[in-house]
Amino acid sequence: MNFEEADALNEAIRAIGIRHRALAMSALAPLGIHPGHKLLLLELEKTGPSTQAQLAAASGYEPPTITVSLRQLEDIGLVARRRSPSDARATIVELTGKGRALMPKLKAAWRRVAEQTIANVATPSERLTALLEELAAGLSADEALAPQKPRYVRRR
Repeated sequence: MNFEEADALNEAIRAIGIRHRALAMSALAPLGIHPGHKLLLLELEKTGPSTQAQLAAASGYEPPTITVSLRQLEDIGLVARRRSPSDARATIVELTGKGRALMPKLKAAWRRVAEQTIANVATPSERLTALLEELAAGLSADEALAPQKPRYVRRR
Protein backbone atom coordinates (compact mmCIF):
# COMPACT_ATOMS: atom_id res chain seq x y z
CA MET A 1 0.00 0.00 0.00
CA ASN A 2 1.45 3.37 -0.90
CA PHE A 3 1.28 6.43 1.35
CA GLU A 4 -1.68 8.01 -0.43
CA GLU A 5 -3.75 4.82 -0.07
CA ALA A 6 -2.73 4.48 3.58
CA ASP A 7 -3.55 8.11 4.30
CA ALA A 8 -6.96 7.84 2.62
CA LEU A 9 -7.79 4.67 4.56
CA ASN A 10 -6.65 6.11 7.90
CA GLU A 11 -8.55 9.36 7.31
CA ALA A 12 -11.72 7.47 6.37
CA ILE A 13 -11.53 5.41 9.57
CA ARG A 14 -10.89 8.57 11.63
CA ALA A 15 -13.85 10.33 10.00
CA ILE A 16 -16.13 7.35 10.71
CA GLY A 17 -15.09 7.41 14.37
CA ILE A 18 -15.70 11.14 14.75
CA ARG A 19 -19.05 11.11 12.97
CA HIS A 20 -20.28 7.94 14.69
CA ARG A 21 -19.44 9.36 18.11
CA ALA A 22 -21.25 12.61 17.30
CA LEU A 23 -24.29 10.64 16.11
CA ALA A 24 -24.21 8.47 19.23
CA MET A 25 -23.92 11.50 21.51
CA SER A 26 -26.87 13.14 19.79
CA ALA A 27 -29.01 10.00 20.08
CA LEU A 28 -28.18 9.34 23.73
CA ALA A 29 -28.25 12.94 25.02
CA PRO A 30 -32.08 12.99 25.34
CA LEU A 31 -31.72 10.01 27.68
CA GLY A 32 -29.21 11.91 29.83
CA ILE A 33 -26.32 9.61 29.02
CA HIS A 34 -23.35 9.50 26.67
CA PRO A 35 -21.72 6.62 24.74
CA GLY A 36 -19.45 5.54 27.60
CA HIS A 37 -22.46 5.26 29.90
CA LYS A 38 -24.28 3.12 27.34
CA LEU A 39 -21.61 0.47 27.49
CA LEU A 40 -21.76 0.23 31.29
CA LEU A 41 -25.56 0.16 31.41
CA LEU A 42 -25.77 -2.61 28.79
CA GLU A 43 -23.11 -4.62 30.63
CA LEU A 44 -25.02 -4.30 33.91
CA GLU A 45 -28.25 -5.35 32.22
CA LYS A 46 -26.53 -8.39 30.72
CA THR A 47 -24.57 -9.55 33.77
CA GLY A 48 -26.53 -8.17 36.71
CA PRO A 49 -24.76 -6.73 39.74
CA SER A 50 -21.03 -6.44 39.08
CA THR A 51 -17.98 -5.05 40.77
CA GLN A 52 -16.36 -1.94 39.41
CA ALA A 53 -13.33 -4.10 38.56
CA GLN A 54 -15.52 -6.45 36.52
CA LEU A 55 -17.02 -3.47 34.67
CA ALA A 56 -13.54 -2.12 33.97
CA ALA A 57 -12.45 -5.47 32.56
CA ALA A 58 -15.61 -5.87 30.45
CA SER A 59 -15.52 -2.32 29.08
CA GLY A 60 -11.80 -1.82 28.61
CA TYR A 61 -12.00 1.43 30.57
CA GLU A 62 -9.47 2.33 33.23
CA PRO A 63 -10.74 2.09 36.84
CA PRO A 64 -10.69 5.89 37.38
CA THR A 65 -12.88 6.34 34.30
CA ILE A 66 -15.30 3.69 35.60
CA THR A 67 -15.50 5.46 38.96
CA VAL A 68 -16.33 8.82 37.36
CA SER A 69 -18.88 7.32 34.96
CA LEU A 70 -20.59 5.32 37.69
CA ARG A 71 -20.75 8.38 39.92
CA GLN A 72 -22.48 10.24 37.07
CA LEU A 73 -24.92 7.37 36.51
CA GLU A 74 -25.57 7.16 40.25
CA ASP A 75 -26.22 10.92 40.43
CA ILE A 76 -28.99 10.60 37.84
CA GLY A 77 -30.44 7.52 39.52
CA LEU A 78 -29.63 4.86 36.93
CA VAL A 79 -27.28 2.74 39.06
CA ALA A 80 -26.72 2.09 42.74
CA ARG A 81 -23.37 1.28 44.32
CA ARG A 82 -22.74 -0.53 47.58
CA ARG A 83 -19.83 -2.15 49.35
CA SER A 84 -19.36 -5.83 48.71
CA PRO A 85 -20.35 -7.90 51.75
CA SER A 86 -17.51 -10.33 51.05
CA ASP A 87 -14.73 -7.88 50.11
CA ALA A 88 -14.56 -4.47 51.77
CA ARG A 89 -12.32 -3.19 48.97
CA ALA A 90 -14.88 -3.95 46.23
CA THR A 91 -17.92 -1.95 45.21
CA ILE A 92 -20.96 -3.69 43.74
CA VAL A 93 -22.88 -1.81 41.05
CA GLU A 94 -26.38 -2.59 39.83
CA LEU A 95 -29.12 -1.02 37.78
CA THR A 96 -31.88 0.76 39.69
CA GLY A 97 -35.52 0.51 38.71
CA LYS A 98 -35.05 3.75 36.79
CA GLY A 99 -32.02 2.25 35.05
CA ARG A 100 -33.91 -0.91 34.07
CA ALA A 101 -36.81 1.22 32.78
CA LEU A 102 -34.40 3.19 30.59
CA MET A 103 -32.98 0.13 28.82
CA PRO A 104 -35.64 -0.25 26.09
CA LYS A 105 -35.20 3.44 25.16
CA LEU A 106 -31.42 3.09 25.20
CA LYS A 107 -31.55 0.02 22.96
CA ALA A 108 -33.94 1.75 20.55
CA ALA A 109 -31.66 4.80 20.35
CA TRP A 110 -28.60 2.60 19.81
CA ARG A 111 -30.42 0.66 17.08
CA ARG A 112 -31.24 3.98 15.34
CA VAL A 113 -27.57 4.97 15.51
CA ALA A 114 -26.57 1.72 13.80
CA GLU A 115 -29.29 2.06 11.16
CA GLN A 116 -28.34 5.66 10.40
CA THR A 117 -24.65 4.77 10.34
CA ILE A 118 -25.10 2.28 7.51
CA ALA A 119 -28.07 3.89 5.77
CA ASN A 120 -26.02 4.67 2.63
CA VAL A 121 -24.11 1.38 2.53
CA ALA A 122 -25.13 -1.29 0.05
CA THR A 123 -23.33 -4.09 1.92
CA PRO A 124 -25.67 -6.14 4.15
CA SER A 125 -25.19 -5.28 7.83
CA GLU A 126 -24.06 -8.82 8.69
CA ARG A 127 -21.23 -8.70 6.13
CA LEU A 128 -20.25 -5.19 7.16
CA THR A 129 -20.20 -6.16 10.84
CA ALA A 130 -18.06 -9.22 10.09
CA LEU A 131 -15.62 -7.10 8.08
CA LEU A 132 -15.35 -4.48 10.84
CA GLU A 133 -14.85 -7.19 13.48
CA GLU A 134 -12.09 -8.66 11.32
CA LEU A 135 -10.51 -5.21 11.03
CA ALA A 136 -10.74 -4.66 14.81
CA ALA A 137 -9.27 -8.08 15.55
CA GLY A 138 -6.20 -7.19 13.53
CA LEU A 139 -5.51 -4.02 15.50
CA SER A 140 -3.12 -4.11 18.40
CA ALA A 141 -1.15 -1.19 19.80
CA ASP A 142 1.79 -3.53 20.48
CA GLU A 143 1.83 -4.76 16.91
CA ALA A 144 1.46 -1.25 15.51
CA LEU A 145 4.76 -0.26 17.11
CA ALA A 146 6.64 -3.37 16.04
CA PRO A 147 8.61 -3.26 12.81
CA GLN A 148 6.69 -4.85 9.99
CA LYS A 149 8.13 -7.75 8.04
CA PRO A 150 8.25 -6.98 4.36
CA ARG A 151 5.58 -8.67 2.32
CA TYR A 152 6.80 -10.37 -0.79
CA VAL A 153 4.34 -10.68 -3.57
CA ARG A 154 4.99 -13.43 -6.09
CA ARG A 155 4.68 -12.00 -9.55
CA ARG A 156 3.60 -14.22 -12.37
